[in-house]
Amino acid sequence: MSAIRHALSVKREDDFAQWYQEVVSEAEMAEDSGVRGCMVIKPWGYGIWERIQRRMDDRIKAAGVQNCYFPLFIPLSYFAKEADHVEGFAKEMAVVTHHRLIAGEKGGLVPDPEAKLEEPLVVRPTSETVIGAAMARWVQSWRDLPLMVNQWANVVRWEMRTRMFLRTAEFLWQEGHTAHADRADAMVETLRALEMYRDFAETELAMPVITGEKPENERFPGAVATYSIEAMMQDGKALQAGTSHYLGTGFAEAAGIQYQDREGGQQYAHTTSWGVSTRMIGGLIMTHGDDDGLRVPPMVAPHQIVILPMLRDTPEDDALLAYCEDLRRALAAQQACGEPVRVLLDKRPGKATQKRWAWVKKGVPLILEIGGRDAAGGMVSMLRRDRLWNDAAKANFVALAKDDFTARAAAELEDIQTSLYAEAAARRDANIAPIADFAALEAFFAEDQRYPGWAEVIWSRPSGDDLEAVVQRLKALKLTIRNTPFDGEAVQGPCIFTGQPGVERIYVARSY
Repeated sequence: MSAIRHALSVKREDDFAQWYQEVVSEAEMAEDSGVRGCMVIKPWGYGIWERIQRRMDDRIKAAGVQNCYFPLFIPLSYFAKEADHVEGFAKEMAVVTHHRLIAGEKGGLVPDPEAKLEEPLVVRPTSETVIGAAMARWVQSWRDLPLMVNQWANVVRWEMRTRMFLRTAEFLWQEGHTAHADRADAMVETLRALEMYRDFAETELAMPVITGEKPENERFPGAVATYSIEAMMQDGKALQAGTSHYLGTGFAEAAGIQYQDREGGQQYAHTTSWGVSTRMIGGLIMTHGDDDGLRVPPMVAPHQIVILPMLRDTPEDDALLAYCEDLRRALAAQQACGEPVRVLLDKRPGKATQKRWAWVKKGVPLILEIGGRDAAGGMVSMLRRDRLWNDAAKANFVALAKDDFTARAAAELEDIQTSLYAEAAARRDANIAPIADFAALEAFFAEDQRYPGWAEVIWSRPSGDDLEAVVQRLKALKLTIRNTPFDGEAVQGPCIFTGQPGVERIYVARSY
């Protein structure tokens, strides 16, 4: 097999941001759309999103949450009812003010001054307000609770600095919204959703995360408490990969979500919201990608195995294709990771080696190259994407009898899934450092430390002006507080920011 290496032009260690952009391009994940901050998600990228969507949707429905759909346009007055919420999103809102265009005096089209809307419409940045209005209609009695709905949709937040999948003006997500009779029940749902995200990220995306509560300044606008899963990317930065919010009764009071309790009194519901987005794909890229392109965990790979016949445009091709088709059918009948194996026979014209490197860059977990001699001898040549090179710096193909490979294909895929997680977890754990004082924190994140990882520090959980002072000190170092981990042990020592007795551990990092 050919040893020619078709690596990316940029290495991670040289320019991680440019490397990321090249992976997105070379793996044919997405491309610019012509609209600032918006992207065209190409079939391979969207195929990964479909896998995420399908697998997550099963989990959501298993929890008793029902899917529905709410309008893209939300009356501005809905946001005005919840002051903290509208303030938090005001700078990101895209607003529709007219319903018709006319020819301009200097050519082109302009909004018709006579077609101004009586009330501006906000293009959905999130749906708490519009779903709250619906819940107010649907909830009358304690018997109607809990009410749990979810929608898969697009949202728009007017971002100034955009990067595909990580921060775009328009992105895809799911948003769950629930209403409950009391705080205890709402908190159970808030933490259930968070645990769902943690397990999904680690089990399906092979992306280790840390679950915990966000500090006061990082809460979702209008929330009482916000919880997150935080993942470490290969450049040491943190990615908030999913959030779950306990909203208290604030949104219910604004929307009028009231119910008659068992004693006949009127109570406001306690609400929650939770969501993940196409940002998870960005996290997958930066967690698993290497200098040859993307590596996709088998659980979410649109194709887990790609078969590449070495076609020569000769009469012998028919026998080779028949051999490969027989192998494809045998593999598709296997189960891996709890589902039928997803296998593609790539019969497109072109050299197998060129097609191989295209699939390598896309990150397909297993690639099989099969030539005429392989077919005649009942063999296959297997290449694992996570073990791409051998000690001689050549493509690490393993020759196997066809029946032997068919029997072990599922185990290979499951091992790739496990191996990708183990690699990412080991890297994360090796790049979290306990920091005892602020001077050490400054040194840890000094400019000469290019990819420093995360700092684990003790703090006193300040609030109000004291917290704002901490936030500004961190902002000067381009740092943010990620979360307070749930698995936090008892702490001893002073807060590195205030000098007061510490009460808990937090993670501090640069972030996306």
